[in-house]
Formats: sequence, C-alpha cells, structure tokens
Amino acid sequence: MVRVKIVGAGGYGGVGAVEILSRHPEAQIVSLIDLVDTGKKISELYPHLEGTCDLMITHPDNDQTDADVVFFSTPDRVGMKEAPSYYRKGYKIVDYSGDFRFDTADAYAEYASRINLDTKHLSPELLKQCAYGVAELHRKDIAKAKIVGNPGCFAVSALLGAAPVVKAGLIDLETLIFDAKTGVSGAGKKPNPQFHFPHRYDEMNAYKMCKHQHVMEVERELGLLANREIKITFNTQVIPVVRGIMTSIYAKTAPGVSYKDVLAAYRDAYANEPFLTVIDDTGTAGNRHVRGTNRCVVWVNVDARTGTMVVMSHIDNLLKGQAGSAVQNMNILFGLEETAGLNTPGMYP
Repeated sequence: MVRVKIVGAGGYGGVGAVEILSRHPEAQIVSLIDLVDTGKKISELYPHLEGTCDLMITHPDNDQTDADVVFFSTPDRVGMKEAPSYYRKGYKIVDYSGDFRFDTADAYAEYASRINLDTKHLSPELLKQCAYGVAELHRKDIAKAKIVGNPGCFAVSALLGAAPVVKAGLIDLETLIFDAKTGVSGAGKKPNPQFHFPHRYDEMNAYKMCKHQHVMEVERELGLLANREIKITFNTQVIPVVRGIMTSIYAKTAPGVSYKDVLAAYRDAYANEPFLTVIDDTGTAGNRHVRGTNRCVVWVNVDARTGTMVVMSHIDNLLKGQAGSAVQNMNILFGLEETAGLNTPGMYP
C-alpha cells in the first residue's frame, strides 16, 4: 500500500486527489497538510467526503507522519522550498506547480519571469531528478524519476491534442494555433473579485494575452517531438462553466496530407492509451465527455476547402489537468496499474 501525504489538501487540487485516492485500491492517505483550516476534518470543508475521508487537516509544523510519496498541491515556489527535505528522506514527489516542470534553472527562470515570480530556483540540484508529467509522452521517464512536475492544465489539453500530427510531420508547424477555454475553477479556491458570481456569470473573456506561462511547456514538448524549435500562437479564455478545458487547435496540413492521414496518426498514437479517446468527423465531443474523469477526448477534423486541420481537445481541468494526472503519475512511479483509482465514469448531466 502506497502511503500518500497531500500538502495543500484544502484546495481544489488537494480535494481532487483525496477523492481519487480514497477509492484507490493500492494507496492510503496518511496525512493532509495545509496552512489554513487546520484542526478541521477535510469532510467539514467538503461534506461530500463525510464517511469517505474524515482525516484532520494538519499544519506543516505539526506533521509527524511518514509516507512514500508527497503531493504538493501548492502555488509556485512552495514545492521547490520543501521538496529537498522530503527527497532526502526517500520520498517520491509529485508537484502541481511549475517548480519542477523544467530541467534547467535557466528554463525555470524564463517561466517564472512570465508570471512575475523570483526567477531563482531554490532547489536547482533536484531538476535533473525530475520527469515532466504527461504520462502519454514520458511514461518511461516518469517510471525512473524521483520527482514529477505535473503539467499545466492547458498544456495537457494542448499537447495531447497536437502531439500525434507534430510527431508524424503532417502539419505546417509555422501555422500552429491553440485557442483554449477553461472553466472558472482553474483560478483556484481563493476568492477573487474577477470570479465573484455576479461578475463571472454570463461573462467570457481572454486573459494573459500572448503571455500565458503554459506556452513554454507546449513549445518545448512539441519541439522535442518535431526535433526542432517551435513557436506557437497560444491564447486562453475563461468561460462561465465550473470545470473543463476545450482547446481548439488549427494548422495547415502539409502538402499531400489527407484527412485519413491525420486521423490515422491520432488513432495509431493513442490506440493503447487508457485515457485517450479519438473521435472522427462523423462524431462530436464536448465537456460532458470528460467532466469528472481523467480522460482526454480528441475530435479530429480537416477542412478540405482550406487545407486546415481542426482538432478539439477536451479535458477536465481539475482531473486530467491536475489531480488525475498526479495520481496517474504516482501509479507509474510505484509500478502500479496505471489506471488504478482512475477508471470511473464521469458525471451527467
């Protein structure tokens, strides 16, 4: 039984991990840690957990429990500060933030500068021990790693939506555009006037125009697949739904490439992936295909009139984009069945 400690347990990413791990056949939550709501049961904060998980939230200074893996469901720069002590004790680490998504201090500095953070990494010696946590692209690296940098939620949707055709060389990389929409929960639990109900209801808006930090992950990963540097157009919007990401991906197809070629690339790439579903141009896809699941649904089309590939990539931002990927990565780290705890249907309506 894998013993799990969750730091930042009271936030959406933390409670998402609690929900999954509470039904995991080979994992046990041994400690829930947070700076706020200490002394309260997690089920007091989230009543739907009553009888399923009633563990008390503990302040980090008072935690004495031992574990095999720690999840950092925390903001940037928390994991890099706390990880060394856990690493020295032999823990494996899954970090939700951008702290361990990059394997050099320089790459981290560029990422940090985009979101106005201190650009100095506090644990640069650990960066070479990390794997980037998109399991479908880095399964072997994750299996050998001690630390996994969970990917950004937009990055998961974008990468899984574009990787097959980039790797196969079926599109003009200079024309690649990502247009991504997310639900309000992507902003986290902390109150914000921009997400107050009267402001957010019936509102849609773009944000971080041409500056979103997840673009760095996407460009790096697609560049590795294409074996060349890639620059993409990447734009994000928030829409008035609770959870979900829909990424529209556009690119001109390479000369002589047909719709059948594009569809075959996706079907071949994802034929054995337990959490990927490919839908052809006779079907349809939407948020309800993925809400409450660790799945990514990719709907593949080509506009023959303009020679443009149009792919829709759907994930649940709180699961495949966060807690679900974290548990999937934990399963790989410990040699467990990759789908353990994650094979559940979504929610409808």
